[in-house]
Amino acid sequence: MKNLAPKLSDAEYEKNFADITPPFPPHNATLEAKRCLFCFDAPCTRACPTHIDIPAFIKKITSGNMRGSANKILDANILGMSCARVCPVGSLCEGACVYNERDTEPIQIGRLQRFSIDWFYANWDKTKEMFKPAKPNGKKVACIGGGPSSLSCAFYLAQLGYAVTIYDKNDKPGGLNTYGIARYKMSAEEALKEVKLVEHVGVKFKQNCEIGKDVKVEKLTKDSDAIFIGIGLGQTEDLGIPGEDLPGVVDAITFIDELKHKKLRDVRVGRRVAVIGAGNTSVDAATQAKRLGAEMVMVLYRRTEAEMPAYNYEYEIAKKDRCVYYFLTAPKRIIGKAAVEGIECVRMKLGKPDSSGRPAPEPVPRSEFVLECDMVIKSLGQKKQRDFVQKVLGLKTDDRGRIAVDDTLQTSNPKFYAGGDCVNGGREVVNAVAHGKRAAWAIHKRITGEDIDLDGLWKNETIRRVANTAKHQYA
Repeated sequence: MKNLAPKLSDAEYEKNFADITPPFPPHNATLEAKRCLFCFDAPCTRACPTHIDIPAFIKKITSGNMRGSANKILDANILGMSCARVCPVGSLCEGACVYNERDTEPIQIGRLQRFSIDWFYANWDKTKEMFKPAKPNGKKVACIGGGPSSLSCAFYLAQLGYAVTIYDKNDKPGGLNTYGIARYKMSAEEALKEVKLVEHVGVKFKQNCEIGKDVKVEKLTKDSDAIFIGIGLGQTEDLGIPGEDLPGVVDAITFIDELKHKKLRDVRVGRRVAVIGAGNTSVDAATQAKRLGAEMVMVLYRRTEAEMPAYNYEYEIAKKDRCVYYFLTAPKRIIGKAAVEGIECVRMKLGKPDSSGRPAPEPVPRSEFVLECDMVIKSLGQKKQRDFVQKVLGLKTDDRGRIAVDDTLQTSNPKFYAGGDCVNGGREVVNAVAHGKRAAWAIHKRITGEDIDLDGLWKNETIRRVANTAKHQYA
């Protein structure tokens, strides 16, 4: 990298990367909880992909029953801590709050959920006994990938007595939560606390273990009664332009990973940074580059503000951090000899809708211009793992490269189920958790023939919730 941004003081790094949504102090949490109307058939619960009983967990906060509150959340969503920090609550539970219809601020459900689950992990020595390994039923399930969907599937299957092993090619478990979420939202250490809970109920983890290389698919299939695939997505899409291989060009996932696992002052960032793409990951990369000390961060997007995929609240974060957006702008080539020195762009105009339903961008003739920069961050979305799915796992994919599944998340091989980003193309952590839970219910039904929703065989609330909410999950 030709020019590095100046290093900040430790105090500046700490301030810049502090929690973007600070936790509630106990008194404030109680006051906020008491604002809840505790709606019957609550719209917030219906809006949550995992259908947490939100009025119930909030009600328990008002009475000081923190153990009961945390239990309500974790029964429905084992990654309740992650989701409390990273869920787009304005588009889900808080967006559905009835107070919105009264021109009143909705209940801060995300912060209340964090308050409850933070209490759970702060008192781990006592609270871990709320969840125990179940009596073994003699059946084995393998989960490929260590991210949110696999953690969810593994946890709920373990609660049904299955011996579950998670196979993960990364050094640490947790997938996107550990490696790919902005540091000011959630640290890797926090993500690993939830892994610890999954491990506590008996789930085994095999790290640095790549299916097809370290473990053959044939052996895994033979040794398992069912297999769940939660492999997420692959590497960042390529720009496909000259100069992409110059030093100073990085992908957003790698950049964010470094921020999660290195000291902040050891992460290299340029003085003038260009970020290509306008999704939520782009915002994470752009804002963190600015907070690391970059003097200018420019976000290039080939459509307009109206079409950008990032959530509005994410966009607001970038604007507050003084990131500059260049709409209707596409990169044409990256300029430089030994490293990045600039990026040549072309103006775009919108034409007729493409296959995505959005207006297709078209280059404006003779509109090229150059932006000076010394670092380019690619954030065009992640590649589908089509080759791995088809050639290694032997499964069918759809026309977009996603694993093809039916309504129960069963793949073209009846023994294999899949969920999360590798199925939906890239959504939220909470959607991955919901998929994992639904798959656990479906796997249990296939192996045992028991419909735990209809047969009334289980008294455990965790198991009932797996069945009762799973039917409404998949969309």
